[in-house]
Amino acid sequence: MPARVWAGMGIYDVVILGAGAAGLFCAGTAVQHGLRVLVLDHARAPGEKIRISGGGRCNFTNLATTHDRFLSGNPRFCASALAGFRPADFVALVDQAGIGWHEKTQGQLFCDGKATQITDMLLDRAAGADLWLDTAIGPVSHGAHFTIDTTRSPVTARRLVVATGGKSIPKMGATGLAYDLARQFGLRVTETRPGLVPMTFAAQDLDARRPLAGVATEAAIRHGRGAFTDALLFTHRGLSGPLILQISNYWQPGEVLSVDLAPGCDIAALLRGQRQAGGRIAVATALARHLPERLAQAIAADCGMAAARLADQPNTALDRLAARIHRWQVVPVGTEGYRTAEVTLGGIDTRDLDAKTMQARAVPGLFFIGECVDVTGWLGGYNFQWAWASGHAAARAPY
Repeated sequence: MPARVWAGMGIYDVVILGAGAAGLFCAGTAVQHGLRVLVLDHARAPGEKIRISGGGRCNFTNLATTHDRFLSGNPRFCASALAGFRPADFVALVDQAGIGWHEKTQGQLFCDGKATQITDMLLDRAAGADLWLDTAIGPVSHGAHFTIDTTRSPVTARRLVVATGGKSIPKMGATGLAYDLARQFGLRVTETRPGLVPMTFAAQDLDARRPLAGVATEAAIRHGRGAFTDALLFTHRGLSGPLILQISNYWQPGEVLSVDLAPGCDIAALLRGQRQAGGRIAVATALARHLPERLAQAIAADCGMAAARLADQPNTALDRLAARIHRWQVVPVGTEGYRTAEVTLGGIDTRDLDAKTMQARAVPGLFFIGECVDVTGWLGGYNFQWAWASGHAAARAPY
């Protein structure tokens, strides 16, 4: 993004803190509306979370985006911004940029090529803005305008947009700057915690499940207001995979999770049928027709049937085995934390923001967008769509 010098002008129209998804998109929209824009970031490269997202292919939106797939203290807060900029609007930009894409399951859209294509598109779209990278942000003051101290020089703006993200993945530079600025200007901040994050087991549970590390299977879970069917992955530290990341947003420490390891199947009925057809096989072998082999062996062992023949099992034993599969009780001790969390739950209290513009109600000219706001989407492109939509709303706010 080439730098521009605004001769004779002492201030910018908009300074955006953060060169991530929300900040870059906001910059592009603001430039298109003829505003003088500066984007600041302490990182050496823009869009680092975009680069690593979706396995390097960027799950840039979800066609099934609706406000009820987001968590927030005010579940309807995000509806206005999402309605103002829809997945089809972003897809149109991707098509215009000549970026190939494909749909995976459940409305998730990915680049055919590298995720950096999305960053390049956002930079091209914001080509009229200044971009200062590797620039630390210092104190922010507010009088007639906003003044931001930086390691380059102080800058002044009529509007300040905070798009510095949450606390997730600190090794990529995540900080709590947005929350500090919100408190400085009198906005409330709700409790934050890691979201879309793997779960961990206690040491004694790990000893029993360590042989399952690397095993993946489709499973289903319902907890609180969350209900999902997706892939579950056993790890050396606990559980991961899309299913666990999704439900982590709804789980609190100490709560028990009930997992169905064979959704859509009636394991008891299937085993009875196999017993009738030829019950000399081992229980674990029979189970392996419906579950990954290592998982089938572990469950049979858990139920005291490691060497048992299917023919020898009464219906009560098969019912007990089926209950273990369909209602597996899991008690995680915690999560992997912000280190691997894809998002931060909680954040800037939506009661203090205007839903149509993302502007602070009590501080005209101050906006918060993206992950730092108390709006968190499901896994699968929803959080990127929130970044585009909230950035679009702030950039289009009446001047």
